[in-house]
Amino acid sequence: MGGRICACCYDSHVGPTALDENPVKLPNPEGAVVEIEKVRDYLLSSTHPIGRLKAAFFMGLGYRAEDWGRLHKDLLNAALVDAATPGRFTRQRFTRHGNKYEIRATLIGPAGRSAIVLTVWMVRHGEDFPRLITAFPDDGT
Repeated sequence: MGGRICACCYDSHVGPTALDENPVKLPNPEGAVVEIEKVRDYLLSSTHPIGRLKAAFFMGLGYRAEDWGRLHKDLLNAALVDAATPGRFTRQRFTRHGNKYEIRATLIGPAGRSAIVLTVWMVRHGEDFPRLITAFPDDGT
């Protein structure tokens, strides 16, 4: 359905990192922010230089740019479900921009197809809520 994102594209979103091996939960998931432009103009854009590969994946699940609100809602819900699920933890990395969190979530798209997606969130220094940085098919690593 979708291709694997290369490490250079992934790292370009977050910069140099240090991994914290201790399991943590995404802080303040009810205050999570997913910018409309991130969904509509990046994750669902078939013309964005990097996002077009992700768009092909999400469109394969039935998401569409003209109905960006569905993916927006599903990504926010992924943060809430992860936080509410006992025994589920995220990976945390410390970056110069803030703390980055990785959440694996199963999305069921409008077409009824499902896939595991890796969502990456950042709590910037001086903020107390997570922002979606990116999302892409999880390759299991």
